[in-house]
Amino acid sequence: MNRFTWPEKPSLKAFQIAKPGIPYIIVACVSTLFLAGIHFHTLALVSFFITLFVCYFFRDPDRVVEEGEGFLSSPADGKVIFADVVDENPYVEGKCFKISIFMNVFNVHVNRVPFDGTIKAIHYHPGTFFNASLDKASEDNERNALVIETESGITFATVQIAGLVARRIICGVNEGDKVVQGRRYGMICFGSRLDLYLPTDFDCRVAIGEKVQAGTTVMGVLQ
Repeated sequence: MNRFTWPEKPSLKAFQIAKPGIPYIIVACVSTLFLAGIHFHTLALVSFFITLFVCYFFRDPDRVVEEGEGFLSSPADGKVIFADVVDENPYVEGKCFKISIFMNVFNVHVNRVPFDGTIKAIHYHPGTFFNASLDKASEDNERNALVIETESGITFATVQIAGLVARRIICGVNEGDKVVQGRRYGMICFGSRLDLYLPTDFDCRVAIGEKVQAGTTVMGVLQ
C-alpha cells in the first residue's frame, strides 16, 4: 500500500493563491472595477474574465509526497517532453539523465523540491524567450538552476526556464539551504519549462508525453 506525507502543513483555505500572484490579481481587479465604473461594460466583462484566469493561473494547491526509498518527485506540473541521457550540461559534471517538463499556461506553476538535500550552488542565466517546448530553450532562454547534493552525496540539478510568455522566474531559496522533498521553492510566471539533470543510473519511471504533478508524481528512483 502506498504511503503519502505532507511536506508542508496543509492550508485551511479552499482556494490558495501563490503570493507572487497577488499584485497581478489586484491590478486585474482594479482594472475591472475602473472599467465598470466608467460604464465600459464590454471591456469590464473581458477584464473580469481575465481576472478569473489570473486567479486560476496563480492557484497553489497543497500536495502530498509518496514515500519510498530513493523516490524523486516531480518539481513541476506539466508534460514530459524529454527523458534521455545527454553527454554534457552546464550544471553537473559528465553525462546525465535529463528530464524536461513543459508547463503550459493552464498548469500550476509553483515549483517544488524533488529530493531532500543541500543547495550547493545557484546559477542564474539571463537569456531569450523562445517557446519553452523547443530543445534550444534549455540553452538559450532565461533560466535559474539549483545544484542539490543529497545526504548520500548524489548531485543533481533542477532548472527553471522561462518560456515564450513567461517573463519572471521566482526562486525562494539560497546557497547552503537544506531543502525538503515536496516543499515549494519558487515558480515561473505564465508558461515555461523545467529541466532535471540526474545521474545516468537514474531509474526513470515516466515516459515522454506523460503528465506529471509537482510533489505527487514519482519521476523515478535515485540509485
